[in-house]
Amino acid sequence: MAGKRLFLICAMVWGAILLLGPLQSARAEQHQSVEDESPQLIADGMATKACRGIANVSTGWVEFPKQIYVSWNEEGWAKGISVGPLKGIGMAIVRTVAGAGELATFFIPYPGFFDPYFEPSYVWQKE
Repeated sequence: MAGKRLFLICAMVWGAILLLGPLQSARAEQHQSVEDESPQLIADGMATKACRGIANVSTGWVEFPKQIYVSWNEEGWAKGISVGPLKGIGMAIVRTVAGAGELATFFIPYPGFFDPYFEPSYVWQKE
């Protein structure tokens, strides 16, 4: 009885591997790379990364009041006043430097396929 149960479990596991294996390779083929994409899609990715860099360099300072507001609403007025400005200064520096990095390297498909350095991509998006 135990041998039969073990055989059934092994058969189910191998069946799942054989059925789901091709799905994994199909998902891996969806990964974008410069060698596989059209020139239009590459130019679009470069333009998106450059515009995101310009936006983050020019609006990085907005992180200061945003983090005060977010800290105030999520953790109370005391943390909004005390922790919010510190988080705001830190995030403003991070967003501005990341924007400058994206603008300086907009022609390099890194990270991923012209993906943003961190999320959210813009200061006005929710975290």
